[in-house]
Amino acid sequence: VKGLVEKPPVAEAPSNLIISGRYILQPEVMRVLEKQEKGAGGEIQLTDAMATMIGTQPFHAVTFDGARYDCGSKAGYIQANLAVALGRPDMADEVRAFAVDLLK
Repeated sequence: VKGLVEKPPVAEAPSNLIISGRYILQPEVMRVLEKQEKGAGGEIQLTDAMATMIGTQPFHAVTFDGARYDCGSKAGYIQANLAVALGRPDMADEVRAFAVDLLK
């Protein structure tokens, strides 16, 4: 990992990769967070603290090829739950049936 950007505008995104919010962090990041200025959304961002630490310690990433849902939005949360339920043999038929009924 060579750099991190928190919620860049699409036109300014340096790549098509995302950070899905799963980290194994060293304790030093807490000291950086204590001094961190507010970033995107007027909030102190973990991503910004991590970005300042790049070059002082190794950062590694794992790429994931699969479905991703934005559970930070109400619709994305529902979409994720439906996808999981429809992928489960013990739930798929029942969930599909009531979803079809709701869509009438």
